[in-house]
Formats: sequence, C-alpha cells, structure tokens
Amino acid sequence: MLTWGSGDRVALLVHGMLGAASQYHEVGPALAARGYRAVAVDLPGHGDARPAPDATMELFVDAVLVDVDTPPALAIGHSLGAIVLSHALPRLRPDRAVYVDVPLSGPSTDPPPAAELRERFTTSRAARTVERLTTRPGWSAEDCRVEAEAAARFDVETAVALERSYVGHAVERPAVPSLVVRAEPSRYVSPERARELEEMGFWVRSVPGAGHSVWYGHLDEFMGVLDEWLEAR
Repeated sequence: MLTWGSGDRVALLVHGMLGAASQYHEVGPALAARGYRAVAVDLPGHGDARPAPDATMELFVDAVLVDVDTPPALAIGHSLGAIVLSHALPRLRPDRAVYVDVPLSGPSTDPPPAAELRERFTTSRAARTVERLTTRPGWSAEDCRVEAEAAARFDVETAVALERSYVGHAVERPAVPSLVVRAEPSRYVSPERARELEEMGFWVRSVPGAGHSVWYGHLDEFMGVLDEWLEAR
C-alpha cells in the first residue's frame, strides 16, 4: 500500500492486472495536492500482496476493504481494479467512483482452460520489461520502471485462479455518481459501449492519444477530466 497526503477525505486507488499500487505514482500526489489522502492498494498476487492460488473476486474485494478505514470520498479503479471496485461498492460505500478504460460489461463466456491462461499471463509478464516498455508513446522512465517492477512481482497462479472463478456480473445504473474515463481510441470501451454507459447514467469522457493506462503521458488531461466531473457534480 502507498499513501500520499493526509486528512479525512480519502481517495482509494485500485490498480489493474499485472500492476501494483505504484502505477499511481503521479496520480496519488496530484490527488494529495487537491486535498485528498490518496491510498493505493496492492491486490492479491500483485506488488507487496501475497499470492492467492485460490483467488476469487470476493477475496480481491476483501483485500481492498482491509486497507480502507473509512468510506472514501473518491474511489478510482483501473481495468481489473475497476471491476473489483464495482463489486466492492456495497461494502465500500464511496461518495463517487471512477472506472478507467473498462467496459463494465455483463457476464462473460466460459473462461479459457487454466493452461491457456497460464501461458497468456506468463507471456505478458515476460514482455513487460523496461526495454520493451520504453517504446510506449509518452511513457516516462519512471512509468516504465514501476510497470516492469510490478510485472516481475506479479503472480501468474493468482491471476489464473481469479479468471477461472469469475464469470462477470451485469452492470446496471450506477449506485453512486460515476465516471468512466476511456482511452481514445480504446481497445476496451468502444464508442458504442461508451454511449450505452452514458444512457445508463455514467459520465463518460475520453483522453485522445492515451493508452490503456490513461494517465501515463497524459496526467494533465486525466486530472482535467476528473476535475471537470468533480466540479460538475
């Protein structure tokens, strides 16, 4: 877990698959400058958290709640972290929620075999080296370093167990004021899905030129979208 700032207004930050709390190394200080105590957690099998070979979504939600001592004023989840956040809402009770580059779609088809998932995650982990990540447009040297370090610590078996046990859930109207921030273009949130989410009551905003980790290389634009939404609500 990493923290920035102090005070009673908590901003909870939940990272994506193969990531860690450190992926918020710029967002956390930016939120602290806005008066929040930003708290970034490590999900099971990521960062400093222990592996969980019997992982389930419920276990991931429990892991998030352990590190939060008060209902957060703001909760931000990226990719897998956004899905975890959506499941945690009834117990977490944040004032507002932000979902980063995730479609929040309904139940998925049956998961691939464990061997196929294991190969996929192992390949993805091996590809996330500093040398390879430096080719990502706009990524800083620190972005590359923290992502490569997170990948090296990522536990494949935890991810396999989670994927095998999770079948998804239908997302209806947001339970709290909610923002979806998508890359533009996005591999995960199509323009059609963005319109569907808006019709459901989500605010949806895009960051042109950004990748899946939207704030890497686009911190000002990402925080600008967040500020606009917070001021409007």
